[in-house]
Order: sequence, then C-alpha cells, then structure tokens
Amino acid sequence: MMERPTLAISAGEPSGIGPELCAMLAMRHAERPFAARLVLVGDHDLLAARAARIGLAPRYVRYDPAAFGPAGGIVEIWHQPLAAPVRPGHPDPTNAHSVLSMLAHACDACATGDFDALVTAPVQKSVMLDAGIPFTGHTEFLAQRTGTARVVMMLVSDASATALRVALVTTHLPLRDVPAAITRQAVAETLAIVQHDLRHRFAVSEPRIAVCGLNPHAGESGHLGREDVEVVAPAVAEARALGMDVQGPLPADTVFVPTHSRGFDAIVAMYHDQGLPVLKAASFGHGVNVTLGLPFVRTSVDHGTALDLAADPLRARTADVGSLVAALELALVLAQHAPPRTA
Repeated sequence: MMERPTLAISAGEPSGIGPELCAMLAMRHAERPFAARLVLVGDHDLLAARAARIGLAPRYVRYDPAAFGPAGGIVEIWHQPLAAPVRPGHPDPTNAHSVLSMLAHACDACATGDFDALVTAPVQKSVMLDAGIPFTGHTEFLAQRTGTARVVMMLVSDASATALRVALVTTHLPLRDVPAAITRQAVAETLAIVQHDLRHRFAVSEPRIAVCGLNPHAGESGHLGREDVEVVAPAVAEARALGMDVQGPLPADTVFVPTHSRGFDAIVAMYHDQGLPVLKAASFGHGVNVTLGLPFVRTSVDHGTALDLAADPLRARTADVGSLVAALELALVLAQHAPPRTA
C-alpha cells in the first residue's frame, strides 16, 4: 500500500466549471486532507483567478517534481499555460491545443510513474473539433496516447462494494454506427478487461458480470435483430469457457432493475445511452467515470463542462464538487491495489 500517492488532477476546459471545482476541491483538502499529494494540471493564473472569482482562497503552490511534496492540505499546480485569455462560459478554439497539451503531459507523467493516478475535470469536445482536432473524448485520447489497443469506459455510482458499475463496449459513436462496432472480438475483449480490472483494481475476487443485448428484449431469439444471437451470445459463451462468471445477452430493460442489478458486480452495455442514463439517474453528481485497461488509474467526473454555471460567478459558487471528490477518492482506492497493467 502506498503511504501517500501522488494524484494528478487536470483542470479541464478552461472556460467551463473545472477551475471552480478544482478550487472547491483544494478547500476541501485544506480542511480535511486527502491521504495523497494533489497536483492540479492547468494554468496557474487561471486557477487562482477563478478561485478568487467565487470567493475562495485555496492554498496553491507551484509543483516541484523533485520535492517530496508540501504539507497536507496544500495543493500544487503544474503550470500549463493557455494560449489566450479565457471568458468563463465561452470556449475559445484558440485554447484547444493548450488543453490537449495539458492532457498529454498529465497522461505521459502517469505512464512514466511520476503520478500514481489521473483524475480529469470535463473538457469541451466541440471546441476541440472547432479547432480541427479529431477529439472524441478523454477515453479515446488516453488509449491512443498510451498505445493501448482497447480500453473500456465504466461508470461507477459510488466507491462502495455494492456500487452499480456500468461498462461500455462502444463509447462516443453515432447510434447508426453502433451495430457495426459490436463484434464478437469487441465484446470478448471488453469482458476480459472488465474481469481483469474488477479483480485487480476493485478487489472483486470472483466478478459476476451481466451483458446487455444490443436489441430490444436481447433480440427475441433473432426476431428483433441477429446481432445478439450471432455476435453477443458467442462472445459470452467464449468468456464462460474461459472461466468467467458472465450472463447474457440479457434484456437491458430488465437487467438494470435493482433486484437484478444487485446480483452482478458490473453490467456491460453495448452503447453509451443504453447503460449510462440508468446510472446517472441513480447517482448523477456523485458518480465516477473510470477508464479500464490503461497502464495507470484514470477516473473522472460524471458530468460535463457546465458552461452556463461557469458564465455566472454567482451560479458557479453553487456548483457541486461531489463528483470530483468521488473521482479522487476512488482513484486513491484503485491506485493502492495491484500494480498497473502493462500497456
């Protein structure tokens, strides 16, 4: 067990609510220190100014990688300069490459072991695309950056042993592209990653995994689509032959009923809006996004950039830091389990 792991926290979209949430987290750390060294990755001046904007004065110091770290309750900032001034609530494509550089530096430092985990505040995908950057999300970017062939997005309702955990075979795809992306290999690899990380990150010795069907009623024996019969079911059978406790394909409209979902350690959904609305309805604002399969721990908030909140300093003061706190707490737990998976 690590005595005091070092966690990197990327500040997210500079015009979004991330900088304010970082300030709230730092204040929480000053009052009740987390058992970790916390390093914010972002523009120092921006983070200080946005804290002051909502009436907070966190204990920020510059990050010194050669030092052991400041006393508990102080948060360090690894300065990542922005290209242009920031107007809260109004993303500027001029800063998109700065945000991407921030993520790249944080990712690389985690991959080399300088940090023990990465916690990410939300980014604005649209402004990345407006800047000409083919960015579909943190999950995909971190996979590409680390050379990881497949990662799995999983949202977790809380850090308890009975938490609802929902993993996805596909992530940020238009709905029309999902069926072609649901292959036997994709389902099998997703199940293998979920099984591995439930055991070695979440300390679940014998994981029980449910698999949703792609189609309504899991395809009605092929009458409502052949994918569940020809793709999902064989992948599940393959996983069971390898000794995994996997059931499916199961109808998504019943597997998420609490009396059913409580019987599983994770539920694997086929696409983003099949599984995540259920989890977010149950825990929004306190859920955590976890990327499985990376060579390091990465967690994130379960919400977006909240540009409307960020635009108004009075409303920004009311932002809920709960999901960021939960993401940090879960990152601490996961980082202290098994050694990272090799990429």
